[in-house]
Amino acid sequence: MFRQDRTNPSTAVSNWKGRKDTPKAWASTAISTWLNGGLHGGGPFSAYGGRISQWTDSGTVYRVHAFRGDGGFTVMGGNLDVEVFLLAGGGGGGADSSSNEMGGGGGSGGYTYSAMSLSTGDYAVTVGTGGAGGSNGVGTDGEDSVFNGTTVEGGGGGGAAGTGAKDGGSGGGGASGNTGDATAGAASGTGTGYAGGAGGSGGSDYASGGGGGIGGAGGAASGTTAGNGGAVTSLSGTNGFGSQSYSSTTFGGGGGGAGTGSNGSPSGGDFGGYGWENAASTSLIAGRQTTMVNTGSGGGGSGNGHGTAGKGGSGSAGVVFIRYVDPSS
Repeated sequence: MFRQDRTNPSTAVSNWKGRKDTPKAWASTAISTWLNGGLHGGGPFSAYGGRISQWTDSGTVYRVHAFRGDGGFTVMGGNLDVEVFLLAGGGGGGADSSSNEMGGGGGSGGYTYSAMSLSTGDYAVTVGTGGAGGSNGVGTDGEDSVFNGTTVEGGGGGGAAGTGAKDGGSGGGGASGNTGDATAGAASGTGTGYAGGAGGSGGSDYASGGGGGIGGAGGAASGTTAGNGGAVTSLSGTNGFGSQSYSSTTFGGGGGGAGTGSNGSPSGGDFGGYGWENAASTSLIAGRQTTMVNTGSGGGGSGNGHGTAGKGGSGSAGVVFIRYVDPSS
């Protein structure tokens, strides 16, 4: 006799034809595709959360969960050994309003790359947002990223006239000008990057330093030439998670400083904001926000070279990657 005690009301009746005594145990097709084959075969455990993809590294098949914003990661049915990449948000660039004063570039967010074992349960994922660019002042620090008790610090904001740059995962670049404080921010906290570059000493040295990156320190200003943003780091190949898991495999550039002679550039030309002399420029962007979001890069510094009040570029949000060996491979 056909039993009517189906446990899945969302599945069409026609799908049950001929399955007389086999109640279903999974909630819906949509959910089961996110469980990586867990509840009905495919390995001793399952995990879901974030944007899931597959990646083959030296013959080993991995599953990668990418988080561009806050979310949750769930492990079901057993222990799971994972590798985790945490990247915090980048700091905002500093800006100044007085003539010839230049704000420093923002520092990139800090990062860690580590292995850990997770038991069955739910885990919160916090992805740090980028700090706002300064409006005639110091840039805002980027926010921290957190997973399973590990925290990496957001990038330090770029300095402004009379105020040193902020410390952070990577330090912000120092400002310069008539009343400038050229002090750069240091790298600090868990998952550190590098320090920012010092700004000009004042007088005729109207240029600021670049923010630190997770691959190198920010460049110091020299005369009227601004410092470049600190170098990025790559997570491609055997050290990373592969381009199939995300739109970028390069992260953490510092924001460029601003100068009256030459503006600072972000490392590699694509990561971290460009520093500019005049905030009215339409090219003042942060971490290539239109195409390079979630790279944890710092915003560019700005100043008042043409009598227009400056505004620094905003930092880019961070990202969290979780990967493990595909249980079905």
